[in-house]
Amino acid sequence: MRAVIQRVSRAKVSVNGQPKDEIGNGLCILLGVEKDDDIADVQWLSHKIVNLRIMDDAQGVMNRSVKDTNGDILLISQFTLLASTRRGHRPSYDRAASLADAQRWYEAMIQQLQTDLGKPIHTGTFRAYMQVELVNDGPVTICIDSRLKE
Repeated sequence: MRAVIQRVSRAKVSVNGQPKDEIGNGLCILLGVEKDDDIADVQWLSHKIVNLRIMDDAQGVMNRSVKDTNGDILLISQFTLLASTRRGHRPSYDRAASLADAQRWYEAMIQQLQTDLGKPIHTGTFRAYMQVELVNDGPVTICIDSRLKE
């Protein structure tokens, strides 16, 4: 499972041109689900995201988590995070999970983030055409891959 985590002052997602969801201060997360991902990847990545100390404290130092600051999360599924560009000019998505598996683990991630954060999170729509707008605060962008957790 691969996540691109951006600290934002605001973010919103539209589906097929219609507003879907938005947040203020918090994290906008793009999530790619890989073949062979499982519940352990979901649990590990959710725990890492919710406790990642990339939010500013009173002194302006990244020393607090989104949970500490009562920030929001906007989660967007994005299989293109798993693109391989090693050969040629057309990306390969061979590492991406099947649609059924990707949807199952995306929905599991929603539930796990809500449990770990202690409140509902905001989402895009799985397998929909989406437009994501955000103001990256800092800018702060962190990439995490559950395959590299050990």
